[in-house]
Amino acid sequence: MSEKIIITCAITGSIHTPSMSPHLPVTAEEIARQSIDAAEAGAAILHLHARNPDTGQPSASARDYMAFLPRIKTGCDAVLNLTTGGSAVMSLEQRLEGPLQAEPEMCSLNMGTMNFALYPLASRFDTWQHAWEKPFLLDSDDLVFKNTPRDIGQVLVRMGEERGARFEFECYDVSHLYMLRHFADRGLVKPPFFIQFVFGVLGGIGADPENLQHMKRMADKLFGEDFLFSVLAAGRQQIPFAAMAAGMGGHVRVGLEDNLYIAKGRLAQSNAEQVARIRDIAEALGRSLASPDDARKMLALKGADRTAF
Repeated sequence: MSEKIIITCAITGSIHTPSMSPHLPVTAEEIARQSIDAAEAGAAILHLHARNPDTGQPSASARDYMAFLPRIKTGCDAVLNLTTGGSAVMSLEQRLEGPLQAEPEMCSLNMGTMNFALYPLASRFDTWQHAWEKPFLLDSDDLVFKNTPRDIGQVLVRMGEERGARFEFECYDVSHLYMLRHFADRGLVKPPFFIQFVFGVLGGIGADPENLQHMKRMADKLFGEDFLFSVLAAGRQQIPFAAMAAGMGGHVRVGLEDNLYIAKGRLAQSNAEQVARIRDIAEALGRSLASPDDARKMLALKGADRTAF
């Protein structure tokens, strides 16, 4: 077990819509403020998506990213991890627009094509701030997030080989672990691998404790000592799964991208509130927090001075 635990905070994502919580950050100012507060609460890595500030829709435009990236970098020393997943409704080129310009230390990379069903969320709300929200959710019953081996290879070359980013490999099922092993065997990725086990998205592996144990066993088999694992669970299983991961010697991800609540029926007031909750749990289990510089060393990152923002 590594004594130091990396807490990642996923600030806004592309799944939840503005009507679901008044605390979901949308504007550059909101994203920057909540990011800095989450870092001060103990997050070593900030996993970042952009939003259209007027409509709250997911965005991957360089303009929207650059509206908050320099502010966050000035306000804290956390590792800034940009999504290459963007939103499932975007093309690969759209998803990469912001990351290609920003040249971050780290990117997320979904390790396969999958169904990404959000439509059950639509039934939980009666009123909507924006016309796009409900159709966006309902239409996901026919939504495929496309990340073929060709797409993955492009991201690894364009963001990794050409721009020096390292990756948070998002694995939504066991098959994604095998896809990562495939690219490692091809020499396109090198250890240490930072593998994010993702549970609870309809279309991926379910949020059952047995599945966490199985994903860990398979990662051990495929990668030996060449990986670090982190865990996120969507929705109400967020904190229970993070606690299990901390107890297993892994790392954790929380944030309003994955779960809008801090307790049953109570919306989280901020990303920092979730970070503080899992920090308390991890420290009670005898884990100490990894600083951003600890995370850079553990994950062999290039450093904040080599980004383009």
